[in-house]
Amino acid sequence: MPFFFGSNGSSQDKNSEAGLVDRQPAVAGQFYSSDPVQLQTDLSVLFSKAVPRQTSNPIAIISPHAGYVFSGEVAASSFNQLDPDKKYENIFILASSHRMSFDGASIYNKGDYITPLGKVKVNLDLANQLLKDNPVFTAKSDAHTSEHSLEVQLPFLQYKLKNDFQIIPIILGTQSPSASKKIADALMPYLNEKNLFVISSDFSHYPSYEDAAAIDKITADAIIKNSPAILLKALENNESKGIDDLATSLCGWTSVLSLLYMTEGRKDLSYKEIQYQNSGDSKTYGDKDRVVGYYSIVVEKAMPSQKEVGFSLDEQEKATLLKIARQTIEDYVPDGKVPGIDEKTLSAKLRQPFGAFVTLKLDGQLKGCIGRFEATGPLFELVQQMAIAASTQDSRFLPVTENEIDELEIEISVLTPLRKISSIDEFELGKHGIYMKKGYSSGTFLPQVALETGWNTEEFLGHCARDKAGIGWDGWKNADLYVYEAFVFGEGDVK
Repeated sequence: MPFFFGSNGSSQDKNSEAGLVDRQPAVAGQFYSSDPVQLQTDLSVLFSKAVPRQTSNPIAIISPHAGYVFSGEVAASSFNQLDPDKKYENIFILASSHRMSFDGASIYNKGDYITPLGKVKVNLDLANQLLKDNPVFTAKSDAHTSEHSLEVQLPFLQYKLKNDFQIIPIILGTQSPSASKKIADALMPYLNEKNLFVISSDFSHYPSYEDAAAIDKITADAIIKNSPAILLKALENNESKGIDDLATSLCGWTSVLSLLYMTEGRKDLSYKEIQYQNSGDSKTYGDKDRVVGYYSIVVEKAMPSQKEVGFSLDEQEKATLLKIARQTIEDYVPDGKVPGIDEKTLSAKLRQPFGAFVTLKLDGQLKGCIGRFEATGPLFELVQQMAIAASTQDSRFLPVTENEIDELEIEISVLTPLRKISSIDEFELGKHGIYMKKGYSSGTFLPQVALETGWNTEEFLGHCARDKAGIGWDGWKNADLYVYEAFVFGEGDVK
């Protein structure tokens, strides 16, 4: 992942000369580490625990904003849904104020935002245009000075995204649904695939662990219905329940409400729950008597699935991918060299982002199988990377030797995005691969494993749980389950 160091003095001097004042970190060293190396390490751990990408076209995420030891994994699950290679025109961050109340919302237009990982550029031109055109926005910079809810989102973006990005930082001071509607109206033109909206909010504050889980589910269900009226009614009902110590069931409700006003009625948009935890789940600091709830929720713009667009690879495309895999192994195993690929000679499909696995067999027995669900780059590049990994990095087997290369059988599986299922009834043996995650443990079987072994559903899931995820034969029964499909072909299939 990219490592962003702080800007040098000359950049700061230029801002000073222009009369600009960068917003300095207020909660570094409290909510997250102020040391850039430690922060980078902490983020790496959080993303390793996070839910893998299961959305293909997110345009908005809801992410918590507590200290990273409490909500960091759930926040990472939200940001993990993003394509790290995507170049956004703007990232709009909406965060409700915890420290002051004021009409409307404040857009920071005095300079950039600073974190221990470096400078986050503010699109000052657009910020000033929004301020000029919309009375609901003000340039109240003191609303940003000490507010944590926006700041804590930035290191996740700096860690996850490979390309430079610029933000529109918005702190909402309003407690009025009508003001949230005005904010939504002003931002509506920017809710599209070119931009990203990050909505900062925790859920319930200070009930017991069990009460939090129940009330947070009610709130999340209301959000997912994509209706401002339903959310407002749910919040009202939550408050009337008389739950002990419940201070709020959604601290950033005005920010979430603004998003709902933008998305309501959009048939091409859907809300999806990614992960839930509360502060009681923190192994080191968790207190189950008084907790705060955290949800990762994504708004996804509908895209046709591979099958809906008739996804397929012709014989030449299959042969090209298999040739890339074999040539890579032939060059890398003996000499550690990665052969170059002339991208201009490849078809458009091979340059599109798809997840993929590369499977190697020797004398009919598995010799290596490694892949990636997340489409972080072009398919041909991922196949090359996974060919290297399968031949040299699969810890279950000894690395492929130079003498074994000619005898290898190579198979490639191109994957559809992960889809979380709520019941095993949604799983189709032989059609779906399975990915299961329980705590820090996870494992997967490709769809063809069922056909090769002759296992029934119970055996397929049991072996994956025990042998791949390490959670015991019945561990899948209380694990998070995801399905996917695979377009599979091998050297014996291509003429």
